[in-house]
Amino acid sequence: MTMDRSSSQSSSKSSDSPSRDFKVLSIECYKGSSKSDEWTGDMLQTGDIVEELRVGGSANSLIRFKAPFKNGKSGVNKILQEAYKKKDTSILVRVRRGVDEFAELQGCIVPNENKKSYVLRDIVDPNYLVGFLDRTEAECFQLQASRSSRMVNELTKTRIQDGFVSYPWERRMQELLSVPNSSNFLSILLLPKASDRVASRYNDVEDTLARANAWLNAAQASGVPIVFMNIQTESLLTKISGETASSTVNAGSLSDLCNIANASLYGFEDYHGVDIGVVRAIRLWYAPMGGEFSIEIKLREEDTKLGFAISRTEEGFIFISSSVIDEGKESLPATRSGLSNLYKLATETSRLLVVSRLSNQRVLPWMVSSTGAIRCYDTVSLSQKLSLHRHTKVPILLHVFLWDRTMATSSAESTKSKPLSSSVLPSPPQIQLAHRPNENQIQPLSCEGSDPSDINISDSSQPTHLERGAVGDVSFRFQDFSLSSTNWI
Repeated sequence: MTMDRSSSQSSSKSSDSPSRDFKVLSIECYKGSSKSDEWTGDMLQTGDIVEELRVGGSANSLIRFKAPFKNGKSGVNKILQEAYKKKDTSILVRVRRGVDEFAELQGCIVPNENKKSYVLRDIVDPNYLVGFLDRTEAECFQLQASRSSRMVNELTKTRIQDGFVSYPWERRMQELLSVPNSSNFLSILLLPKASDRVASRYNDVEDTLARANAWLNAAQASGVPIVFMNIQTESLLTKISGETASSTVNAGSLSDLCNIANASLYGFEDYHGVDIGVVRAIRLWYAPMGGEFSIEIKLREEDTKLGFAISRTEEGFIFISSSVIDEGKESLPATRSGLSNLYKLATETSRLLVVSRLSNQRVLPWMVSSTGAIRCYDTVSLSQKLSLHRHTKVPILLHVFLWDRTMATSSAESTKSKPLSSSVLPSPPQIQLAHRPNENQIQPLSCEGSDPSDINISDSSQPTHLERGAVGDVSFRFQDFSLSSTNWI
């Protein structure tokens, strides 16, 4: 579309008073431009007076129609209909604005939504749509003069439209995640502690928050390199009845809303008359200090042991409890893969080498039940799976928590293991790496034994005792942990 200003003489009709009361063919805008420039001077606007129509795509087929147009809008609609049926839809519209201001639109003829009339679509911007309307010349001049107020009115009523955009999720999850198709967001869900045997009453939210805080502090004190990220309440629906239902808070009463702020269980009645209870759990979000590090352990025919042992902390984390340092020989898989070096760096900084994934499957604790038991992974079954890897010679892919990014660099220099994406937030400045623990610090590791069928347990003079774990399986707790009391795979 182009715009020109002519100082040539106007027609006698145009030079007459704007108040002259006769019908003209004018422009009506139906849809605005996608570039939002329909209000610029070179675009057609509502109230512009149509001076000329040129229908046809070539010089041979070009037909001109000039104002005044016979039968106004209806006559022009027949012209457009005939051109559309002949598939000759190219059209140029020339309009007048005021006395000596002109504009042009190069468009194509398309049916309107009701298919009873025809409108023009801009060939440069298909979103811009205009039609025709019969008005008096005075009305057209009034519309042209009210352009500013109409722009303000259009601004007020214009709404931003929403829509859907396709996204290559599978490719992005394969290429941009540290572990394909698996997130780096870590959390544990703590259910409120039941205060009776039938779990009809629960301790309050403050008690659950204290448990989450204690679990995090204990994990950090034992050497698990994690930092706090966020905490939130999570509502779980349950069915209640009887005394429990009558004793819970009626959330429908505004006066009782303050009572549920610290309540772990409150109830309401649905439209079927069933008493529904809402149990408020706590979800604790955390992250490893230095992200996760992948270690691929390749196996050989002559391998009879992997060269490392796994155990579990009281908080449910699986960790490398010991590893053989086979300096120079590299005869064991743990030494060849660099796992032994990484374990050595961990022990020198009083950190645990926590295993976060085995074959891309997470092996982290994920829930605390209403009895206080921690849902986590069993070291016996993990040891059995590692032993099957050794027997079948299928490479083992481990992911471990790092406590410092430089550890990954130093380990990668001597091994072929590769670090993962460093998208995890760095550790806050207030988190300092601890020195080796003394007798006044919390001693790490409540260790759980590995698979006895593939493990040698050496004798130790240190006292030990057998305890029943919270999740129901048997674990060994070493009062004084030492490398001579380890379970080797």
